[in-house]
Order: sequence, then structure tokens, then C-alpha cells
Amino acid sequence: MDITLEQPARAHLITGRGQELPVPVTLRYASADPLAVYLDFPPETALDGKDVTWTFSRALLEEGLQRRAGAGDVHLWPCGAFRTVLELHSPSGLALLRFETPPLRRFLQRSYAVVPPGQEDLSTAVDQGLIALFGAV
Repeated sequence: MDITLEQPARAHLITGRGQELPVPVTLRYASADPLAVYLDFPPETALDGKDVTWTFSRALLEEGLQRRAGAGDVHLWPCGAFRTVLELHSPSGLALLRFETPPLRRFLQRSYAVVPPGQEDLSTAVDQGLIALFGAV
């Protein structure tokens, strides 16, 4: 049986002028895609007015809560003892978001209760990746 966890979270978008604007997001984890974490943004937060979802590895979230981590489009790092910064790169630009760390840790622990680390069914993830690349044949 597939299980999906969703947890609302409050992020703060850090602007180029140093302001912090509150942004509602939803953290999501699905046992059907056990290596991934999803960060869902509502349409009112996007430039084009559409839902936006960022996907990155659960391992990146875990590492980024402890030390600077990431490559490519997604980077995470602790900012003091109680905050975590998430940096997202896209063709449209860069977004820098600050989260309170305890809710991120709770979400990660909840995901481990669904699929413990190291117990991910990689065959399902590989199959889904191949379908995403090549479509259903």
C-alpha cells in the first residue's frame, strides 16, 4: 500500500533587499517514490500563477539539516541551530528560502517511519525513472 505524507510548512523568501516574505509550502513524501521529497508551492507564490513542485532527494534533506549540501539546482544548509536555508536555482532565477529546522526534522522522521533509510525499494524507483524518461512502452 502506498502512503503519502503531507506537512504544511512556513518558509520565508529572502529577497534581494534582505526582506523576508512568508511563503506557505507543503512538504510531501510518497512511499511510491521513496528516495524523493517534494516541496509544493501554491499558485499565488509562482510568477506564472501555477502550482510549482520542487523534487529533491530525501538524503539531501537529511544532509542539509546537518551541513552544507547539494549540487545543481537545490542546495541546503543549516543557518544557526534552529534555521535551515534552501536555495533553488531555475532558468527564471534563484530563490532563497529560510525554514525553521524542527518542522523539517519532524517531517524527515515521519518519512522514516513510512520507509526507513536503507529500506527503499530501488527497483520501483528505477522503474518510475525509466517510465519518466522513455514513457510507457
